[in-house]
Amino acid sequence: MTSAPHGMTQTENNKVTISVDAMGGDQGPAAVVEGCALSAAKNPEIAFILHGDEATLRAAVARFPVLADITQIHHSPDVVQMDDKPSQVMRRGRDTSMWSALTALRDNDAQAAVSCGNTGALMAVSMLRLRKLHGVHRPAIACLWPSRGKSGFNTMLDVGADVRADEESLLQYALMGSAYYRNAFDTARPRVGLLNVGTEEHKGRAEIKEAARLIADAAEIGRYEFVGFVEGNDLPSDHVDVIVTDGFTGNVALKTAEGTARLISDTLREELTANLPSKLAALLATAPLARLRKRMDPRRMNGGVFLGLNGTVVKSHGSADATGVSAAIKLAFTLARSGFQDRMAERLATVADAQQENLLSKEVPSSDDGGAEQGKQMGQS
Repeated sequence: MTSAPHGMTQTENNKVTISVDAMGGDQGPAAVVEGCALSAAKNPEIAFILHGDEATLRAAVARFPVLADITQIHHSPDVVQMDDKPSQVMRRGRDTSMWSALTALRDNDAQAAVSCGNTGALMAVSMLRLRKLHGVHRPAIACLWPSRGKSGFNTMLDVGADVRADEESLLQYALMGSAYYRNAFDTARPRVGLLNVGTEEHKGRAEIKEAARLIADAAEIGRYEFVGFVEGNDLPSDHVDVIVTDGFTGNVALKTAEGTARLISDTLREELTANLPSKLAALLATAPLARLRKRMDPRRMNGGVFLGLNGTVVKSHGSADATGVSAAIKLAFTLARSGFQDRMAERLATVADAQQENLLSKEVPSSDDGGAEQGKQMGQS
């Protein structure tokens, strides 16, 4: 193990290096390092750069021999707290583990970055250090959603990066979300739906209707199938793979789902332990309940991806334990290895160029029209 500040690149040792903000999160660096160890035990193609207090991280890494030869530590004395304002971190956060983790990604020392830290600060610093992809108005956060589909998950974006989104931003979300889903779940043509108050064409705000037209027109360039409008009850369905919406609606839906899942889990536990017959029934249903618990385990869905940046950034839940951190690292590894960033950037640029060309064609009159107008003006003079 070395404390050199630069990470190993995939071209040097055929490993994918993940830059990890080891100090972010409610459970501290111990859980983050253990999550790295869980990933390393399952994946021989992974390596890490851990950012944070060197003495603390060196002691934590020493507990896991599997990390010994694949881990570098970059000393960063400061930590972004959960209540820090993004503007404060952007001005005074250069010595934080979060800033350092994103700088390693910017400098190509790593192929992806993972943090459990403050979401607002992470987005702000990511935009500052990595910059947005060409043509992207605002990056989006994509989350995984348990579903009845073949992969077991749908993805929804945006879930909080920007509370408002116009029609062009929603189109970009469709392109970015389909690229993400295609590479995360090896799906050739993901099905994209636009969240609305109904599936009928006449329903919804004007920008939603215009977004639907733009998303449909870009389906071939984006390599996705547009299924039209979807409603809230379609989020876990097998009818769609990618759900597009604005950050306000997406965040409310996400938090509502988390609260509902917690209510169901708590209620089920109370009912199954209420009395002796209930406990016996729970004992008989041990295997099905275990399968259900594993399938719905929120730790397996841990990891919101920041899309629209010049780099792959995965935001782990702040309260994630080692299993949750490992899931976020696995997602970061999968996306980094797939090289989806370049293809997504290419499609975004292609659509942006097509839109610009269409706009210019509407603004500039044809030669015939121009000649007629010129003749009209000469006649008037």
